[in-house]
Amino acid sequence: MRPDGPGPVTGRGADWVGSTGTESAAGTTAADDRRNVSDATGIVVLAACAIWSLVTAAARGGRPEGVLLAVLAVSAGYASGRICGALLPVATPCAGALAGLGLALAAPHGTAGLQGSSPLGPAGATAALLTLSTGAACCAAWAARPSTLRLALRLLAAAITVSAAVLGSLTGFAACAGVLLCSLAADRMRRRGPGLACLALGTALVSATAWAIAENALPDGLTTALEGQLTERRILLWRDALHLTRRDPMLGAGPGRFGELSPTAAQSLLPDGKPHSAPLQQAAEQGLLGVALLAAVFCWVLYGLLRSPRATPVVLTAGASLTALAAIATVGDALSFTTVTAGAGLLAGIATARPLLDENEEAQGKRGAD
Repeated sequence: MRPDGPGPVTGRGADWVGSTGTESAAGTTAADDRRNVSDATGIVVLAACAIWSLVTAAARGGRPEGVLLAVLAVSAGYASGRICGALLPVATPCAGALAGLGLALAAPHGTAGLQGSSPLGPAGATAALLTLSTGAACCAAWAARPSTLRLALRLLAAAITVSAAVLGSLTGFAACAGVLLCSLAADRMRRRGPGLACLALGTALVSATAWAIAENALPDGLTTALEGQLTERRILLWRDALHLTRRDPMLGAGPGRFGELSPTAAQSLLPDGKPHSAPLQQAAEQGLLGVALLAAVFCWVLYGLLRSPRATPVVLTAGASLTALAAIATVGDALSFTTVTAGAGLLAGIATARPLLDENEEAQGKRGAD
């Protein structure tokens, strides 16, 4: 006779159930291990940036406080993004987008100095804030489930893009529009790896182009065309940075010392002591190892996005926004502002957080992971 209640599963069924449960647990454990490796790598890289700034300051003199503050801002923003993004995956990026837009609109420089496309000084910070705000709004839209809320958040991203044009920041408008278009196209990509690889390649090309301009290694016609967009003063600052790098490629001139050693900066009516290029500033003040550490931070962020449990559109949108920020920082001074570095860390943390109240989103995110 058959028993009244269900008995234990035996035979092939038992083997199938047991193997499925084991494989699922093993897959979850492997994913957690990769995330732990990513987090540990980030701690090591950020700590190395702080330590190297102290080493170069001790060896060459200078003021490492700016680098230390930037490392602290990125770390605090990333931790906040991971925590708040796990608890409120929609509200957190939405609030971040509104905060970034408010900071850009309420900045004391307002529209002054934002003429043209050159992201020099505070104009670069405004463009960076608007770019991060657009990315945060698009991430919130992809995380939202109701179609009306998703539409409203995309309209917010479009409004931020229009705000960049109203403020006169052509660089910010182009970056925001690029992030918005990349976010809309991200839904068609099944795998995030190729998309993140393209973003890394784009950042490398922008950095190489800036370095080639400073070296005067480009054809004369192309150099002349770019000088009109970048301004002659900025290119002279870049060449001063390369000169300082050649003098001491290992340690550089010391953090915060570019302004006192650059002839072009000394002749400026309003000197700010910056070469207006993050890679070239690192090279001039902290040597080639400083440039390698800056690149390592960006690569760590991309690796964290690759292993993120979030949905692929969220990951690629955040990656596009951070890549646009890297491009702005390569030809401007955006990373010298604490609000920008903290915002970048916040967006990276949101895009790599595991939402506690939405277990289904994890499975969607793994759909595009390598």
